Amino acid sequence: MAAEPTDLDDTRDRDDARGLDDLRDRARRWLDDDPDPASRDELQAVLDGLPASAPELADRFAGPLTFGTAGLRGPLRAGPNGMNLAVVTQAAAGLVAWLAAQDATGPLVIGYDARHGSREFAERTAQVATGAGRAALLLPRPLPTPVLAYAVRQLDAAAGVMVTASHNPPQDNGYKVYLGAQLGGELGAGAQIVAPADTGIEAAIRAVGPLADVPLGPAGQVVGDDLVVSYVDRAAAVVEPAGARRLKVAYTPLHGVGAAVLTAAFARAGFGIPGVVPDQAVPDPDFPTVSFPNPEEPGAIDRLVGLARRTDADLAIANDPDADRCAVAVRDGGAAGAAGPATVAGPAGANGGGGWRMLRGDEVGALLADHLMRRGVQGLYATTIVSSSLLRAMCAARGLPYDETLTGFKWIVRAGGGSAPLVYGYEEALGYCVAPDHVRDKDGITAALTVAELAAGLKAQGRTLTDRLDELAAEFGVHHTDQLSVRVDDLRIIADTMARVRAATPTTLLGQPVTEALDLLPEADVVILRNEAARVVIRPSGTEPKLKAYLEVVEPIADGDVPAARSRAATALAALRTEIAALVQGRAPY
Repeated sequence: MAAEPTDLDDTRDRDDARGLDDLRDRARRWLDDDPDPASRDELQAVLDGLPASAPELADRFAGPLTFGTAGLRGPLRAGPNGMNLAVVTQAAAGLVAWLAAQDATGPLVIGYDARHGSREFAERTAQVATGAGRAALLLPRPLPTPVLAYAVRQLDAAAGVMVTASHNPPQDNGYKVYLGAQLGGELGAGAQIVAPADTGIEAAIRAVGPLADVPLGPAGQVVGDDLVVSYVDRAAAVVEPAGARRLKVAYTPLHGVGAAVLTAAFARAGFGIPGVVPDQAVPDPDFPTVSFPNPEEPGAIDRLVGLARRTDADLAIANDPDADRCAVAVRDGGAAGAAGPATVAGPAGANGGGGWRMLRGDEVGALLADHLMRRGVQGLYATTIVSSSLLRAMCAARGLPYDETLTGFKWIVRAGGGSAPLVYGYEEALGYCVAPDHVRDKDGITAALTVAELAAGLKAQGRTLTDRLDELAAEFGVHHTDQLSVRVDDLRIIADTMARVRAATPTTLLGQPVTEALDLLPEADVVILRNEAARVVIRPSGTEPKLKAYLEVVEPIADGDVPAARSRAATALAALRTEIAALVQGRAPY
């Protein structure tokens, strides 16, 4: 027999009905203000599907995309919780209003990649800027993010906007903001925004009234190709003019916008033009040959490794779709990879080629730093709290200033607070800044050139990048890093886990006493544990529903036997991973 309805059931039904009516009213108000007919039709279709479509409508109106320190990023869809013309118009109006309130002079320079909607969003941003009386300069075509960061400094702009979702899935887009020298200061000129600019811009966005009242002007002035030529010339200048150049490089832009600029920069610097993966060479917003357009993801560089094998390349390089990151793959002779590569190409024919591996971001970071040091580049070297401690050891041994920042290039380029000029910064997530006076952000083009310069010089001596990694290990010990990620459906799990870690902080790592335990609250939700053998950094992801633990073990070299030390490091890291997995999952031994 069916249960009789209760008063409580009736109350819930009425609450659900009121909630759905409120959601429908909000959607209709949004429709009335949306300037894009296509997105209005999309949202109307969701409304027409009610009540079955109520969960989707609720998700689209769960809240506005928040303008944080990386700007906006989200799925392309109608509604406030997505990237669309209405959201971009509001963001642009808030940004130009904030710039006016700061008395910032100069143009707004705008770049865009080749993703769905990018050009339209860029042109609308320009229209909003000119409608408010500010000059808008639009880059001439889809270009890498580093070109926009360069343009902000080169054109003495008040600020810059880059429409990109970097290496996110095809259905996403985003909106990054850079400040010029007037508001960013010496350290932040051409760099991504940080607080309090982010909160100020967010408040100005929320203060924007009806979009119909936002004045729109012409779509700005298109910058000439001479800016791109200038970027390429300056990028090529990061390598020494008299260095070795004999190097065969395989390359992929992963369907992004990096190919034309990178190949031009290689040619300008005197290198042979890299061979490009044919079916990934042209920008394609659908990224058809990869499941996820991020070179760190398994399988993403399979075609690149296949090309490297077929052409007998010396080096394989990948940019992410907006070319601000750089991945490097090398032939795996066994020694450098013994401690566990970031990505190993499987047997020949399985996924593009056996005998190649992708270097970890920390490995490339150390190689580039060492190369610049050997070239005599004096100044501040910086990385983040989650990157390897090898750079710290190198700077200490060589008498160079060093700084460690929170994660993100917005912090790296401001490292040291001006105590010494920054000459190099990197983060383990494949981001490198080898020429801060050129681009004050990560730059996958100049990083690729500098890696090629190092590889060509070593090749001329009959040596390889893995040989240089072994030399660094022999001098400073094996620094082996890895990550442990826990994805959750409920963000409260992450908060509960961080609370548990703080309440029951381990007193040992790998059986040795913890000598340093740091809690970075309230500045950042990060816990750091260290001893002589290991380091662990635990933090929530800033972009995904994940808890991340960054692991590192340091294994000294005994009797010059680097392979044996790598093997010991791999064993120790596996044990450390087990310990930290138990910690974050609330199991024994902690």
